[in-house]
Amino acid sequence: MNIRLVNGLHIIEVLFTYQNQSVLLPNVLLDTGCATTIFDIDLIEPTGLTIDPIQGRAVRMYGIGGQSELSFQQPVHSLTLDHHILNDFVIQLGQTKEPYGFDGILGVDFLSTLQLNINFKDMVVRKS
Repeated sequence: MNIRLVNGLHIIEVLFTYQNQSVLLPNVLLDTGCATTIFDIDLIEPTGLTIDPIQGRAVRMYGIGGQSELSFQQPVHSLTLDHHILNDFVIQLGQTKEPYGFDGILGVDFLSTLQLNINFKDMVVRKS
């Protein structure tokens, strides 16, 4: 994954795939200070991934300054992010585009699960 610097923020493009349906998300924040990964539910809707009230639960997502947004956290059996396959990965779904301007936020859970390294010199994210 190539990193772009936009207004001092590290932005990546992610191909989000669920059940063989994909959507390109060009404006995803790479955030090492965020514990969990969240995607805008409206933007990933074309893949068929929806909120599962049986398997998931409503949670609060907290940002800088203590502001919080309601999101939904649920396990996803199989999900592919930019050709990286995640099995039984817990993801948050909510509103990220309208309040924050991002298609989603990739958190430390994604990076550590796949054992990815961020190379700020070459501005890339890749496997160890």
